[in-house]
Amino acid sequence: MSMTIALAGNPNCGKTTLFNELTGSKQHVGNWPGVTVDKKDGVYKKNKEVMILDLPGTYSLSPYSAEELVARDAIVRDRPDAVIDIVDGTSIERNLYLSLQIMETGIPMVIALNMMDEVEARGDEIDCERLSEALGVPVIPVVARSGRGLQKLMEAAIAVAEKHQKPKPVEWFGKELKNTITEIAGLLGGKDGDESLWKAIKLVENDEVVAKSIGEIKADPVRQLIKAANEKAGGDAEAKVADDRYQYIAKMIKECVRKAQRGHVETRSDKIDKILTNRILALPVFAVVMYVMFACTFSENFLFIEGLLSPGKWLEGMVGDLWGLFAGGVAGAVEGAGASEWAVGLVASCLDGIGSVVGFLPLVLVLFLLLSFLEDSGYMARVAFVMDRIFRHFGLSGRSFIPMLMGFGCSVPALMASRTLESDKDRKITMMITPFMSCGAKLPIYAMFAATLFAESNQTMMIFSVYMLGIVVAILGALILNKFAFRSDVSNFIMELPQYRVPTAKSVMIHAWEKVKGFAVKAGTVIFASTVLIWFLSNFNFRGMCDMEESLLASIGNGIKWIFAPLGWADWRASVGVVTGWIAKENIVATFGQLFGGISDEAVEAVMAGEEALPAISEVFNRVSAYSYMAFNLLCMPCFAAVGAIKREMGSWKWTLRAVGFQMATAYVVALLIQVAGNLFI
Repeated sequence: MSMTIALAGNPNCGKTTLFNELTGSKQHVGNWPGVTVDKKDGVYKKNKEVMILDLPGTYSLSPYSAEELVARDAIVRDRPDAVIDIVDGTSIERNLYLSLQIMETGIPMVIALNMMDEVEARGDEIDCERLSEALGVPVIPVVARSGRGLQKLMEAAIAVAEKHQKPKPVEWFGKELKNTITEIAGLLGGKDGDESLWKAIKLVENDEVVAKSIGEIKADPVRQLIKAANEKAGGDAEAKVADDRYQYIAKMIKECVRKAQRGHVETRSDKIDKILTNRILALPVFAVVMYVMFACTFSENFLFIEGLLSPGKWLEGMVGDLWGLFAGGVAGAVEGAGASEWAVGLVASCLDGIGSVVGFLPLVLVLFLLLSFLEDSGYMARVAFVMDRIFRHFGLSGRSFIPMLMGFGCSVPALMASRTLESDKDRKITMMITPFMSCGAKLPIYAMFAATLFAESNQTMMIFSVYMLGIVVAILGALILNKFAFRSDVSNFIMELPQYRVPTAKSVMIHAWEKVKGFAVKAGTVIFASTVLIWFLSNFNFRGMCDMEESLLASIGNGIKWIFAPLGWADWRASVGVVTGWIAKENIVATFGQLFGGISDEAVEAVMAGEEALPAISEVFNRVSAYSYMAFNLLCMPCFAAVGAIKREMGSWKWTLRAVGFQMATAYVVALLIQVAGNLFI
């Protein structure tokens, strides 16, 4: 029979790593809280009848943010056949708080005691059998990253699900609350092992959602009992519940865990944090790390050695040569087959457009490999912590920087990650400024202009500056929104800093590959369709086939170019690029590849030699107007997929249009300032 097993646990306890190992999926894994913001499902690879559900991390079943609500509903409302509660063995005291709450729901469960390799490395010992007896549920030691113990874990989970083996109620509550909780559970028709115990405890904790579900008939006697519980608990039954739980956990830990005898010893993470979270050094170190990352991707003189290409540029040249051979062969075959002139032109145009994007795949791959390494190491969590000191002055907490950092990959999951924010104000502001980050789709735009208009020695710094511009404008945008659109206090920032870990090659490669695959799929679908449409519009008008300057596309571009003329690019082709970029940002490069003559074999050789890649661009842009164009496309409305994500997360077209309007206005103003200031000083 088919069954559903949910994976629950605190943020960053290893749920998604375990999910990937059990299902063979390739979900994003990061060494920081908040990576999973929605539930994901997959089939257990050793038993197709078992569905595995990966839930967002939560510290308790009393949700304070949207993604915690997803986790609670999936457990309490949907009631899976079993729950695997992943407990971080290095922080067992804190993790077991959620375990007790899940047990109270009466759902069959198993505890996966994860990160046992780190527990053993510390010299600690956890008596899993004794802990299992104390909790009344199976406790299985595992190491999710290596797959150790997972077979035994799934056997235990399937067994409790098949037997409907509900956890035995653990009476952790003190005498002040015991009678009240028992009486409320009785009023709700409770029996041992069903969810009425959980509801009774939630009512004592003043949970409004549960209170609305009990009905008017039982409401009055329940209120009287809750009032009595508050009096017995000194006026705060909720705090008493938490205190009793932690006292019970502390008692269990004393009996089941033996920690190695050691005084205060600085861990490796503590020593590294003295530099990376230092009040003075943290931001300069972050800037240097980012610059080195871009140098590894774009530098023509890697490690300051003249003519030494960075890994990204070396791969770019190799892929460019291969694409040139492929495109030349296809075009030659079509022409040799005696195809009509328009068909040859269409094939050549599509190859030019897609080739313009494919040529930048190696840069995207190298950049995401490095970003994945930083995420999995635990460094990105420190960046969010450091940025809190800055963000607090602009009305946001450092937690908002996590979606922004994810925005370097793709805006869509970054916008979804805003669910981790507890404040509605923080969520809205974060969603409005997150698209200012340079996602992977914008990278080819910068690389195109860098190869065409900027000297070798300036290319890395130019691209680095565009990425930094996005961060600076996002921070200033948050200040403006907080001052004029929202007026409320700054949210508290509480975030667990994970231990530094050496990322596994498998995790880093999976993350990078997924990003590159998504990029390539766009090139093969959305961008291919766009290139066909652009070819048609740029070669036809209402009278039939024509020169590009008389085409429908030229008419559209000429009709809107006056809007962008003050920004330094009044050519209709530049205007058309902006519009096609709203479908997908990579489209701008594909559009330019067609309208400015394509990337020929000679142009590929020019890129390898550090010369101009699209020489015709220099007829329309100089360095100032090119930077203005890059800034506008960095900050303007994101792609349609990201706008759809804003709508889903905002839940309102009104707020979505406000966000898009703010982004378009910001892009125009910043691009105009760059054009004016650049012409004055350069």
